[in-house]
Amino acid sequence: MPFLQKIGNEAAGKLRQRVAAELKTTFASRYTKEVSLAQALSLDEIAVYGRQATGAKYLVNPNKATGA
Repeated sequence: MPFLQKIGNEAAGKLRQRVAAELKTTFASRYTKEVSLAQALSLDEIAVYGRQATGAKYLVNPNKATGA
């Protein structure tokens, strides 16, 4: 990355530390519900997340078991 090379190792290290420190705050995501891929394709779930409500996010986790 040209910018990181331009600012040098010390400044780049400070930026990395800042990102790491803020992972659970600034960069945090909160989801209304986590669903499996199969659940996301069900008509009931589509009706809910299809509303696209402000602040309501669904996380589709293809590795999640359908019933869990």
